[in-house]
Amino acid sequence: MEMTVKTSMGDYNITILRGAINNLNKYCNTDKKALIVTDNGVPFEYADTVSKQFRNSVIKVIPHGEKNKNFETYKSLLEVLSENEFTRNDCVVAVGGGVVGDISGFTASTYMRGIDFYNIPTTLLSQVDSSIGGKTAIDFYGYKNTVGAFYQPKAVVIDPNVLKTLSQRQLNNGLCESIKMAATSDKELFNLIKNGDAYENIETVIEESLKIKKYVVEKDEKEMGLRRVLNFGHTVGHAVETSMGLNDLLHGECVSIGMLAFSSDNVRSELISVLNKYNLPTELPLSADEILSALRHDKKANSKGVNAVFVDEIGSFRLEFIDFEKLDELVKGAY
Repeated sequence: MEMTVKTSMGDYNITILRGAINNLNKYCNTDKKALIVTDNGVPFEYADTVSKQFRNSVIKVIPHGEKNKNFETYKSLLEVLSENEFTRNDCVVAVGGGVVGDISGFTASTYMRGIDFYNIPTTLLSQVDSSIGGKTAIDFYGYKNTVGAFYQPKAVVIDPNVLKTLSQRQLNNGLCESIKMAATSDKELFNLIKNGDAYENIETVIEESLKIKKYVVEKDEKEMGLRRVLNFGHTVGHAVETSMGLNDLLHGECVSIGMLAFSSDNVRSELISVLNKYNLPTELPLSADEILSALRHDKKANSKGVNAVFVDEIGSFRLEFIDFEKLDELVKGAY
């Protein structure tokens, strides 16, 4: 299936189709020189398959992991583009998960003041969430996504077949983002994940998750209001990631923990049930004081507090600014 995301930078299609990675000429302009960016945690066959379909291409394999989404990796991508004489008419193609997509998109947004960017997500997390919406970034001084830009892809190609090489932990990590979006915006999807088998219905889970993300992005492209709903669980989740050095827990696992602090008692109970079903964590791995210290450095915080997303009932949400004293109470009371 296909859906179109409409943004101020232009419209682009999202394709969800098994086998799509083998027929990119239907979805991308393959008559370009392409920098194919992947990491050493992604089966090389995916980048190789993509590379062979472009007129001319260079594959760059970056180190796997959030800790490598940094200036050094960004610089290495710019060097490849420059050394191979890429022009404004060429493109960058991400073949990987959220880290690859973030840093590839940011590189595309800055090289020659912006060249075309295609995203081919290979993890469930990136397929249901980070591959669309135009947020690109690198981490800086140990804090996530502090240097970045809004830069929309020309197309997103999602092939569920590539998920077969993922571990169960990585699948569950990605599914948490769908649980997050369902909790705030789609009770029916939440119940499907809770009461059914998400992986037997994976194309439906991907499609319905992206419908939520697409709606929000189109209404609030640059996170001035509504788009904050996508941060449910991320306020505490990012603090967990930062406090643990961006290495020990996966992103979705941190979001899993983070959702519980901003849920009503009933919602917290439902969330714990579905998170346990998919082996996602529900306990703080560090002290509340350590998490709260990191929260004060979050890019979404100001000197007084943070804008937070609360879920009082599955399928709905509210946005509320809370000061650090109230945040302290919420975090210490939730775990």
